[in-house]
Formats: sequence, C-alpha cells, structure tokens
Amino acid sequence: MERNEGSRVEAAHRVLVLVKLLGSAGSLSVTEAAAALDVNPSTAQRLLATMVGDGFARQGERRRYLPGPEMARPTATSAPTLRDQVRPYLEQLFEEVNETVHLATLVGTEIHHVDGIEATDHVLRFGLRTGVRLSAHATSAGKAMLASLTDDDVQARYQVASSGRRRRPLADMDRLREALDKVRKQRIASNFEESEVGVAAFAISLGSQEGQHAALSIALPVTRCGRADVARFGEALVAVADRYLADQGRAR
Repeated sequence: MERNEGSRVEAAHRVLVLVKLLGSAGSLSVTEAAAALDVNPSTAQRLLATMVGDGFARQGERRRYLPGPEMARPTATSAPTLRDQVRPYLEQLFEEVNETVHLATLVGTEIHHVDGIEATDHVLRFGLRTGVRLSAHATSAGKAMLASLTDDDVQARYQVASSGRRRRPLADMDRLREALDKVRKQRIASNFEESEVGVAAFAISLGSQEGQHAALSIALPVTRCGRADVARFGEALVAVADRYLADQGRAR
C-alpha cells in the first residue's frame, strides 16, 4: 500500500513539472518531457496524454504538446511580457514551417534572441540560439528590425556603437542601407551565411511592441534551403506577422 501511495505522489509531481514546463517553454516534445523528468519516453507520453485528457495540454501538428484550455484560463497575474504575447504566434510559425524559429529584439546594433522553438524532425537542423546576441546587420532578424527604422536612426545607432573604436567600422553603411531598402520593399529579410557559416535565415519585423523592436525568424542549414522554401518561408512569415499585428490592434 505504501508503495502505491508513493507512486501516486511521484506521478502527480511529474505532471506538475510538465505543467510548469509547458507554462514557461510554451511547448514540449515527448523527448524533451522524458529528459526533463528522467523517465522513459513511453512514461512521458502517458503523462502528457493524461494532461491532454484533462485539458491541461493539447497536441500540435508537429507532435509537440501545447498548453491546453485549462492553462489558458484568466488569472490575477501581471501584464504579459512581449515574449508571452508573441509566443502563440511563434508556435504558429513553427507549425507552418517545421524549422527552428526565434523571437528576437533589437538592442542598439545587436539582436537578442529572447525565445525560440527548435525543429527536431531533421537530421540536419539549426539549433536554438535563445539568449545569444548577434550583430544586427549580419542577421535576418536584425535587418528586418533595422529596416523598420529611418536611415538616420540606423546611422546614429552605428555611430554610437563605433565611437572610440580604433578598428574598422562595425558595418559598411552604404551596403547596409541598400539591404534595408530591399527589406522595406518586400518585408522579408534574409541571411545566407552572413552570421554563421552554413546557415540560411529569414525574418520579418513585428514593429515596435511594448517599447521593443521585435522580429520573427526562421533558420535552417543552407544546404536544405531551396527556392521553393524561400517563397514558402516568406509567405508564412507575412501571414503570422499580419495575424499578430491585427490581433494586437484589436486588443488595443
């Protein structure tokens, strides 16, 4: 009897751990859940299935588990952060493209990856860069956000960042202006091995949200990126970004 009671308590603990992980990460795969709990994938799947049955989780199209309706009930919490607001749309983008996606913000002349979802279905894939900072002019997300600024604002940011430097300037400003003009015309920014060797990335600006410039991006190994993918990723980015901006407008 004591062993059974202990098993029931441990199972409850594991479910609560998964509830917390879903709340913070926004989605979980069976593999990720098993690793977090240090259990077999079959055990993790049964626990997630139980959560689905009770409304605390739901299954997405890419075999990932998302927060269920019971976790979406309103509570007396603080105002949602930018990451909280964008996370559902990041999930939508991931569901549509099945590639690693990120939410990034612009700080000076750098981008900060504040959230992301890694695609795990591919042998060759782009890993998460959450928490990583990169030069804005060398990344798709950075160019997308810089393009939402005026040329004078961009120039001022790079002048401040370059002040006191004895080395060459951070960026070729003439080349950067040309790239940003192109982004402003087509909305989609791209990066083919500019920030990292072997990586292709595409991004779209979400404008200024809660005082922060934000962008959604898709990244994958350049060897898997074909012309049809470029068009597909651009359409997905535009659709998700427009959905987010429209919902934000209605919320206000």
